[in-house]
Amino acid sequence: MNALEIRHDLGTSVTVRDGGTELFRYVYQPDTVQLESPKPYIHPLRTRAGKVVSLFRPHDHVWHKGIAWSLPHVGEENFWGGPTYIHGRFYVQLENNGTQAHRRVVDLDRTDGAATFTHDLDWTTQSGALFFTERRTLRASLISPHAWALTFETRMTNVSGTAVAMGSPTTKGRENAGYGGLFWRGPRSFTGGHFVTEEGMGGDEVRGRRMEWMGFAGRHDETDAQSLVLMLDDTANPSHPPQWFARTEEFACLNPAPFFSEELTVEDGATVRFRYGVGIADADASAAPALADAVRRVLTPSGTPSAHAAESSAGRFGTE
Repeated sequence: MNALEIRHDLGTSVTVRDGGTELFRYVYQPDTVQLESPKPYIHPLRTRAGKVVSLFRPHDHVWHKGIAWSLPHVGEENFWGGPTYIHGRFYVQLENNGTQAHRRVVDLDRTDGAATFTHDLDWTTQSGALFFTERRTLRASLISPHAWALTFETRMTNVSGTAVAMGSPTTKGRENAGYGGLFWRGPRSFTGGHFVTEEGMGGDEVRGRRMEWMGFAGRHDETDAQSLVLMLDDTANPSHPPQWFARTEEFACLNPAPFFSEELTVEDGATVRFRYGVGIADADASAAPALADAVRRVLTPSGTPSAHAAESSAGRFGTE
């Protein structure tokens, strides 16, 4: 098994490398302006062959940053960035752009061929009120010569002093705009690519459907190479399987959205947990089912029934 390398730039970021390839850089303390709701993000994100499969601060939505845990409606606060959807007024810029602020590093580790980073964060409103504390873990694992997996886990504790409802523009009245959660923005060249699900390939009509996993198959400029990015929802997540916010026609994005059409209320003092697996592969759409199985094996603890089921399935992305 190959060993991943992890480099910590103190006070700024963590970078994970696979030999000569930088798989990703996680900026945990960015210099983002308040309007864009400062938050940690992953960019660049690369395949094992070095193909970039993320986009940072696109001009159409400057608050989109690679892969980020972004929530547009946390009570009346915006931890997504930019304007807030208000029914009847559309999007309005308010002074409610909150910050996910890094507090301390908990763990930085390389074991069993994987690289792990855990840190604590404070979710503070633009007015300075502490809403949530969070413990977040990212773990990278190699799963084949052509693919690797990222596990993202967060535990958020409500410390605001009152119950807080997490929602989306759809829960506020905008149809089929239920974005929020772990959000991936793909390269410009991926626009017009294809979604891949258990039902086959599709386009923007898949938005809002409930599925355990969804992949995005896209092409790169210059080389015409193909890459596949896939996200899988943990079975223990709230609202599993999630509805998906996904685009390909205007731009490329994937988002298993736990609050797509229903708010989740977190009581004061309560903790809510979310966990996701992300597969990144030098492959086309046909590899999606096998990649989903491989990511599930990484995400699911060994010894559970779902893990045994995954181990019994044959796939081209067996653990390296």
